[in-house]
Amino acid sequence: MASRCTRTTTCGVRVPNSGLVRQSKAAGRTLMTEQAKKISNVSQVSSRSGVSVSASAGTVTPVVAASADVAPKKILMLGGTRFIGVYLARMLVEQGHEVTLLTRGKSPVTSKIPDDTDESYEKYASAVKHIACDRKDNDAMKAALSGQGFQVVYDMNGREAEDAEPILDALPDIEQYIFCSSAGVYMKSDQMPHREEDEVDFASRHKGKLNTENLLRERGVNFTSIRPVYIYGPLNYNPVEEWFFHRIKAGRPIPVPNSGIQITQLGHVKDLAVAFVKVLGNPKAANQVYNISGARFVTFDGIAKACAEAAGAPEPELVHYNPKDFDFGKAKAFPMRDQHFFASIDKAVAELDWEPEFGLVDGLKDSYDKDFSRGTYRKEADFTTDDMILEKLGYKVPTMA
Repeated sequence: MASRCTRTTTCGVRVPNSGLVRQSKAAGRTLMTEQAKKISNVSQVSSRSGVSVSASAGTVTPVVAASADVAPKKILMLGGTRFIGVYLARMLVEQGHEVTLLTRGKSPVTSKIPDDTDESYEKYASAVKHIACDRKDNDAMKAALSGQGFQVVYDMNGREAEDAEPILDALPDIEQYIFCSSAGVYMKSDQMPHREEDEVDFASRHKGKLNTENLLRERGVNFTSIRPVYIYGPLNYNPVEEWFFHRIKAGRPIPVPNSGIQITQLGHVKDLAVAFVKVLGNPKAANQVYNISGARFVTFDGIAKACAEAAGAPEPELVHYNPKDFDFGKAKAFPMRDQHFFASIDKAVAELDWEPEFGLVDGLKDSYDKDFSRGTYRKEADFTTDDMILEKLGYKVPTMA
């Protein structure tokens, strides 16, 4: 069958001063990083949420433009039609870059997001371009991309190294390849948070991301790799905050595995998009890897409480259980991995003129107000595993109204 591709035309940020805390299980205590040591007060995200494990001076500086000094670029974005990509593509267009999205063409190229006005959406939809093509089809990619003059690639949906090869073959002279990787590539460690120089795990489910980074190095491409932790915010297609919001809305107890003091980290999608913009044309980002997430770490229990606060709901009842006591089959009883999982963002803060805008509760409120509360969540509520847990632990199983 002949290869075919089709071509169609179709933010300012507040920057808070913040510090991080390194958690050492070996020492059994919380150790401040050098950045956090400079800050005199270690504060909670909110008095109610029980969210801790970070330091912050709590100040906010004025709005700054992301990477405004970069000359307009001709950008190819792989993906760009959902979640991270829709925010990033808008930011790039607003800064004057020519953005072309490459997708298989099975979904609408543009759609309104909660922050859009009619005017802003029309401006974006008329500016962004589109190529419909299968990125795994080498011949089709060469035909579609050769001679187009793309200077920068944003690869937002690559999973394996072979996914990147057709792009590199078709665009041998690109100035920068910006790759969306994952903090899930790190080897489990007793010393936290994960840092960019830490050992990685080529047996992890994200090994394809590591192989892609290695391919880019081997091909001599000027690349930048972004490793997010858990991402949240409006339009999130992964049931992170949505999982908690469903239970809070229904007034149900929230099942949390084991002690609930497992420490993790959430980063708002808009903060992540700004970081992706900040590396564009940035000489400091050449051949570098950056962890990107929120400034603070949080416990599982703390996430549940913060979600309730963001939704304007009473503090939820938390039910702790041992996952080993249950056979959930293929069902997922909790939306996060049952372990400590968080990363240092010190390097990005130091080198990219970037810091997260959103604190945890205000970021969750942004997600709730602009998405879940409007009934635009991705999945319907399913309390099957919750009921299994509650019944086994002797709790009264809520009935549907």
